Amino acid sequence: MDVKPLPKMGQYLAMSVGEVYLREVRKRMAKERVQAEKALAQVRDSELAWQPDAEANSLAVLLQHVGGNLTSRWTDFLTSDGEKPDRDRDGEFEASARSRAELMAIWERGFACLDQSLAELTEADLLRTVYIRAEPHSVIEAIERTVTHTAQHIGQMIYLAKCIRGGEWQTITMPRRMRS
Repeated sequence: MDVKPLPKMGQYLAMSVGEVYLREVRKRMAKERVQAEKALAQVRDSELAWQPDAEANSLAVLLQHVGGNLTSRWTDFLTSDGEKPDRDRDGEFEASARSRAELMAIWERGFACLDQSLAELTEADLLRTVYIRAEPHSVIEAIERTVTHTAQHIGQMIYLAKCIRGGEWQTITMPRRMRS
């Protein structure tokens, strides 16, 4: 993502509310992605398919699902339904023998679609109507739906990675205070 940091808050004064919103969404999604990838980096390839129980998602499944969801929702975002006919949503939740590289390619493709589409949106687009499963949404609603959905799954990914690593877990955000 090539969003340049603002030197001071006063810089926002030169931007419209819509421009600030789109900028902040892109920054937020980039941060979410980094958090997930830091967690994934702590997991061995052989652990990507681990599930705490038979009904839980594994990291591999979550990579497939988040990547598939973002690709479907954000390909031709303004001009086609967000649930593409060639998407196999149910298949995203099935265990697969995909390698880490294949799973990461799905993940990266989804985030690339999202970031490219967000970069192309203008303030004027924010109140346009888009469709997801034939249900109308404002562009803002669709963005917020994506942010929430993706962040929830990234939280699951971080939790799974932390469970897998146990005592070897390396904090990916601000560490807890050390008690003396």
